Amino acid sequence: MLRLESETGWWLVTHPDHARLAGAFAEAWGNDRFLPPEPCSNVLHGIRCHDDGWAPRDAAPQITSQGKPSAFSTELVGKYSAFEEINLEDYLAVRDRAVRLMAGQDAYAALLISLHTYNLLSVHADRSTIRPDQLPLLDQFLEAQKNLQGELLTTIRADGFSDQEITDDRIRDHFRLLQATDNLSLLSCVGYANPATLLHPLPLRDGTYTEVRVTPLGERHFRLEPWPFPDRSRMFVFPARAVDGKVFADAADLQAKFSAAPVTQLSVTVVA
Repeated sequence: MLRLESETGWWLVTHPDHARLAGAFAEAWGNDRFLPPEPCSNVLHGIRCHDDGWAPRDAAPQITSQGKPSAFSTELVGKYSAFEEINLEDYLAVRDRAVRLMAGQDAYAALLISLHTYNLLSVHADRSTIRPDQLPLLDQFLEAQKNLQGELLTTIRADGFSDQEITDDRIRDHFRLLQATDNLSLLSCVGYANPATLLHPLPLRDGTYTEVRVTPLGERHFRLEPWPFPDRSRMFVFPARAVDGKVFADAADLQAKFSAAPVTQLSVTVVA
């Protein structure tokens, strides 16, 4: 779950809906300067569905020790340090499920999701917030993801992709696009109000790479520099539910309000 504070409570966005927004960004990505993804359908499939493993968990949202919705929020942008608030074993099972759900459908997409998951839990995870007795569990998970990546790459090489589509550089570029569009979706869904970047340098048509800077201009309104889309302004929509109350007595209280809340389409606007 992702949360955006409102005047009376919270807007809540599920992980799969956040990923669909990332997929919409990726589908529009590319212009006379920025390279679009190729093989397009496999990359878009991976980006759109990279958080599908969260669907059962997000159907029954939980609360933190402070009574807030347990969700990714603006405080967590740029870091991964909320492990005190989650059951690590359950969390890793969700992350593993997201990869393996895709592995049976699209090995290329599954490889990108696994690379994203591995990066999140190795480069960005704050290990000091994980209990020492649970660190071996994380390390075993990361090793298993590395092994799975090797298996997926073997499958991809036998699946008829061109040599160019499965080079290390091309796969790295698509992983970075997943990271970039995922990050832009996170900034949108939590209403981030500070300057940021889309994490990695991204590929250009001339063979070079550039970082994309994100400047907030207003509520869910951002300027991107350099500009990666074909037109000079673009609006995207994503579903969210509004729940009243800043804190909740228990998870059942939040779940009842979440289930009763109608789905509303929020928008995010990006401009050159």
